[in-house]
Amino acid sequence: MALSLFERVTVEILDFHRFFVAWYDAATAGSTDFDRCERVFGPGFHMLPPTGKIFDRLQAIDLIRANRATFNGDFFIEIIDIVPIWQEAGAIAVTYVEKQERAGVKTSRRASALFTESSSAPNGVEWRHLHETWMQPAET
Repeated sequence: MALSLFERVTVEILDFHRFFVAWYDAATAGSTDFDRCERVFGPGFHMLPPTGKIFDRLQAIDLIRANRATFNGDFFIEIIDIVPIWQEAGAIAVTYVEKQERAGVKTSRRASALFTESSSAPNGVEWRHLHETWMQPAET
């Protein structure tokens, strides 16, 4: 049985954050396929991280590429509370919570993301827009 659009998006969110953990870790970055990152950002993709800076598709890809192997087994991500908030004919918006630990510093952010169906993307969906907001200040 085929997965629903929401189920494919859920798998994509979890898979993509596993990619980040692998790409950012020095021990696994060399065996992590960066092409996956380029294939999941759709045309016109924009990202607004908690810093407030706006990244277009190419800037987001360059940022992620530049952070390769920047951690040594001390970067973790947990995704919780993925909720659909809007859906229509091949497009869906969701929210989720992303908890990170970077070298002992813990943060939480709430994200809203827009996806569209894409037969060429790994899970059949591509990221079109991502907006992240801090849920609390970083713990030190």
